[in-house]
Amino acid sequence: MNELAASERRATPATGSAGVAGVLRVAPEVAAAAAEGRPVVALESTLITHGFAYPENLQIARDSEAAIRAHGAVPATVAVHDGRLLVGLAADDLETLAMSRGAAKVSRPTLAAALRHGGWGATTVSATMIAARAAGIRVFATGGIGGVHRGALVSTGGTRGSFDISADLDELARTPVAVVCAGPKLILDVPLTVEALETRGVPVLTIGGDEVPGFWSRTSGVRSPIVAAGVAEAAGIVSTHLALGLGSGLLVCAPVPIADAVAREVVESAIERATAEADERGVRGGELTPWLLARIAQLTDGASVRANLALIRNNAETAALIAGMLPA
Repeated sequence: MNELAASERRATPATGSAGVAGVLRVAPEVAAAAAEGRPVVALESTLITHGFAYPENLQIARDSEAAIRAHGAVPATVAVHDGRLLVGLAADDLETLAMSRGAAKVSRPTLAAALRHGGWGATTVSATMIAARAAGIRVFATGGIGGVHRGALVSTGGTRGSFDISADLDELARTPVAVVCAGPKLILDVPLTVEALETRGVPVLTIGGDEVPGFWSRTSGVRSPIVAAGVAEAAGIVSTHLALGLGSGLLVCAPVPIADAVAREVVESAIERATAEADERGVRGGELTPWLLARIAQLTDGASVRANLALIRNNAETAALIAGMLPA
C-alpha cells in the first residue's frame, strides 16, 4: 500500500494536477522500475478486448509483455477497473480482462464515465497516453493509431464529409509520450493524417524507411517527415523532443517485419472492395472500422491478421529498446 501511494504521489507532477493521480493505481513492479529509472513501456488494452477473441487475445497480450521483458524493460498494460485507472495488470487480471464481455472502450472523452460506471474498461491510445504520462512512463507501444478517415472532410459525392477524425491525433498533440506503432491503418486517409499531426506539432518519424508505413504494409505512398536510420537514432530524437518540453508526444513508426508484410497494392484492393461493400450495407460510425478490418482479413486470406500479429510484437520490442536508451 505504501509503495502504491508513493507511486501516485510521484505521478502528480507529471499531470499538472492531482486529478488523474487520485484514481491512478500503479502496479508495484511498475512503480519500482519508474522510481529506479529503469525502462517501462505502456500497453493499451482495447487490443485485448476489441481486437481479438479469447484466448488469442490473451496470448497476444502475454506475448507483448514477454517481448518487452526480453529487451530489458517492464511492461505496463493499462486498463480501467472499478473506478481505478490501472497501470500494470497482474496475470490474473490480464486473463480476466481478456475473458470479459462488454468491457467499455475508454478514451479521453469517456474516461470519467468509465470510472464512474465501474467494471472493466479497455483503454484506447488516448486514455493509455493519459495514464502513461500520469505514471511517468515515456514510451507506449500499440498496433496502429487512428487518424483522419477517408471521406472525413469531403465525401465521394462532393458533399460535406463525416468529420470522422480520431481523438488519437489531439492526444498526441497535448500529451508528451512517444507512441510506437506500425503507422496509420491504410483504411484511413494517410496523407491527411500525417498533415494533421504536423499541424498539431507532433513529430512523425519512421525507423529505417523513407515512407510512413501503412500498418499491414511497409509503405503508404506518403513520405515520412523524419527518418531515423535505426532505433538508436529514433531514441535520440525522442529524448531531445521530450527534454525540450514542447508538450506534444511523438509518433514513432516501426514498419511491419518484411517477412510478414502485405503488399500495399493487395491491401489497397481489399480496402476499396470492403469500403464499397460497407457503403452498400450502410455500415457507418463506430461499426465501420471493425467491419472493414474483418472484411479485409477475409479478402486477404488472413494475411492482414498475420501481419497484425507480427507488427504488435515488433512494436513492443522496438518500444522496449527505445525506452532502454532514454536517460533515466
